Amino acid sequence: MAALYLFLPIFLILYVFTKHFHNKIHNLPPTPFPCLPIIGHLHLLKKPLHRTLFDIANRYGPVLFFEFGSRRVLVVSSPSAAEECFTKNDAIFANRPRLLIAKHLAYNYTGLSWAPYGDLWRNLRRIASIELLSSSRLQLLSCIRMDEVKSLMRKLLCRQDEPVEFKRAFFELTYNVMMGLIAGKRYYGCEDVENMEEAERFREIQIESLELSSVTNFGDFIPWLKSKKLEKRLMECGAKRDKFMQDLIEQYRRKMKSDPNGEGNKKTMIEILLSLQESESDYYTDEIIKGLMIILLMAGTETSISSMEWGLSLLLNHPEVLTKARDEILNTVGDERLIEESDLVRLPYLCSIIYETLRMYPPVPMLVPHESSEECMVEGFRIPSGTMLLVNIWAIQNDPKVWEDPTRFEPERFDGLGGARDGFKSLPFGAGRRGCPGEGLGLRIVGLTLGSLIQCFELSRIGDKMVDMRAGTGVTMPKAQPLEAKCKPRPAMLELLSQI
Repeated sequence: MAALYLFLPIFLILYVFTKHFHNKIHNLPPTPFPCLPIIGHLHLLKKPLHRTLFDIANRYGPVLFFEFGSRRVLVVSSPSAAEECFTKNDAIFANRPRLLIAKHLAYNYTGLSWAPYGDLWRNLRRIASIELLSSSRLQLLSCIRMDEVKSLMRKLLCRQDEPVEFKRAFFELTYNVMMGLIAGKRYYGCEDVENMEEAERFREIQIESLELSSVTNFGDFIPWLKSKKLEKRLMECGAKRDKFMQDLIEQYRRKMKSDPNGEGNKKTMIEILLSLQESESDYYTDEIIKGLMIILLMAGTETSISSMEWGLSLLLNHPEVLTKARDEILNTVGDERLIEESDLVRLPYLCSIIYETLRMYPPVPMLVPHESSEECMVEGFRIPSGTMLLVNIWAIQNDPKVWEDPTRFEPERFDGLGGARDGFKSLPFGAGRRGCPGEGLGLRIVGLTLGSLIQCFELSRIGDKMVDMRAGTGVTMPKAQPLEAKCKPRPAMLELLSQI
């Protein structure tokens, strides 16, 4: 036994140093020390992950090679490295790692966000970009977003001078918008919820899905730590979501048979996809339709909710910016009608506020992971095939070497850029082949909602304290403390608000 106690430290020391020099010899990027047997670098990781990796990058450099258990992981934290990954090596890094959550909540890796790069993914991307999220399609369905914003304005009018929990308000608005676009349904609030039993079923599934999405599955990195309990929960949740979406599809099949003319061009996304299924059944199977509905729901909700809550929090802490934004809206739109989506292109300062919010508090601080399909070079280092790529956009967008005084809220940084991402210094929606196809929809929801609040209400903090800007933990970097604020209708907007 004494010999064993002596052998283990010697073995550990030899392993660590051998691993360290092996990486140098093979021209891999810098590797944090030490890399331990079995767990690799997992012992270094603490929440929030984006901050931990930023701190490590400050010590070792912006291009790092990790071993998370059995997975090789490349972490990049600089604009130049991100640019090389998403331009020169874009096709190589267009794959996704096979994680347990994608197996059970993305139809066995066939959903748009998790499908491997190839014909299936190209078909899904084409459908999403052209049939569902194109500018023309979004414009046809703009009334749904406008109706939900008006609903929020009515609720706030009834609660003037009362504390409002804006995270909940934004949550209900965003989920109603997305389900309105997808299926013409409202599941939150008291207005126009046609089927309360169906709404409750939807809410329960969403709560469970969000909870499971935030669970760290160590089995993805150390296979023998695979949790049967977690996998069972994922399978059950996936089955419930599948059944719910299939029921919606069957509802619309019956509706379309009984009323083939429908609403003309103003169809829900389910109706659009089912219409296409009639002529191209191989490309538009029920499973593909359900997968697209689920990814639109998951990717287009929490990110928008987070962005609106951070944006309003920043405005409340910087009243001079809020005043400037209101002046722009009043000079452009006036106070005789509500702001509309078509006005956003004429409100550059409001757009700059949104982009500055996305810079400081990106809704997904670590982009959805990519994976290399073959060996390549990044910043002069060799990257083996099968390496997971993590792009720390929070680090890039909050790096004082990239942005002057990055902790300062300064929308003027984006003056004159017209919504451009300023090269690879700001990547809130990703880049390259797997960049987010829902960028236009997200900006419309956030812009219309924040613009309407600024136009219609005097917004104020509760008490004299500044809004708490600490970030919590989670995939979409929520606020540690949900935002509460007061809103009093502006006298010039009171009559108009009472009529909507």
